[in-house]
Amino acid sequence: MGMSLRRSISLDVSRVSGVRGLFNYNLSCCVNALLQSFSATTELFDLLNRWQPSAESECPHNIPQQLKRALHAMRDPQQPAPHRDFLDCLHYNYILRCIEHDADEVFHAILNLIQQQMSDLSLAAEIKNLYKITMEGQIHCLECAYVHCVSTFFLSLPLHVSEDKNTLEDCIRSFFAVQKLEHSEKFFCDRCEEKKPTAQGFKIVSLPSILCIHLKRFRSGSGFARKLFCEVTFPESFNMADILKEEKSTQEMLVRSYNLFAVIVHSGFTFGHYTAYIRSMQDQMWYFTNDSQVYQASWKEVQQTYGGRLKYNTAYMLLYRTVGTETEQGTSS
Repeated sequence: MGMSLRRSISLDVSRVSGVRGLFNYNLSCCVNALLQSFSATTELFDLLNRWQPSAESECPHNIPQQLKRALHAMRDPQQPAPHRDFLDCLHYNYILRCIEHDADEVFHAILNLIQQQMSDLSLAAEIKNLYKITMEGQIHCLECAYVHCVSTFFLSLPLHVSEDKNTLEDCIRSFFAVQKLEHSEKFFCDRCEEKKPTAQGFKIVSLPSILCIHLKRFRSGSGFARKLFCEVTFPESFNMADILKEEKSTQEMLVRSYNLFAVIVHSGFTFGHYTAYIRSMQDQMWYFTNDSQVYQASWKEVQQTYGGRLKYNTAYMLLYRTVGTETEQGTSS
């Protein structure tokens, strides 16, 4: 297929879906894929639109300002390079050009820089809360029964994957499973005033509107990293209460259904290429974005990113939206 025909198809798809391609500047595929997911997160777009910094505070190196501009430019078909200034801004903030980045690390860096550089602190907090998974870490001393609790939060849920077959549901259960720490792993108990065997685990306090899940496919050891190509199946929708069985008070909070709307895909080995599958808010269809190319896709094609033997295009990050917000946000996009 000729380059001009591919470009024409991508432009036609963009008009129908609202999903447009982004040119790859100096290994920008990682940022390109993340920008596709940010653009599909209309909740984020609406929050950024509520921020009206003064003209005097306009700065080419301000991440939230340049992200807002990029997301607006991505909606304007007349903009030939909607993300060029954002890439320059990232480079100034040490997310450098010409380097292959990890998508989850860049995702966190962008959200953290928004917190640092946004003048409206309340809006910055709303953006953080959009993704914030609040948890309580619990450490039970197995000798005196003392429970030490620590509040914490995640902006993406980091899920360990085994080297065999996995399901997303099992990975989530494994994350929240209680682990015993004994022998050399004993933990200091404040009541016993010495290291004791403990049982440690996390308990969900609150769930966000946008649930970002990081499938930890990379392992480090012996001085080098390797990628796991094992299969990890994931559903198009799920309810957290069906996965985690907790006491009644917690269970009521977990009754929250999520729909998948973006998949960040890593292709290759430790060094590779990023693409994304995006479910359009305009027509609810799936689209595959590979830098400047955009094609309509199907759920069956998305499922090909589960991984497995001889499958090198694997889902790396999953973004789910709370059921019920699609219609509300779709009217404002």
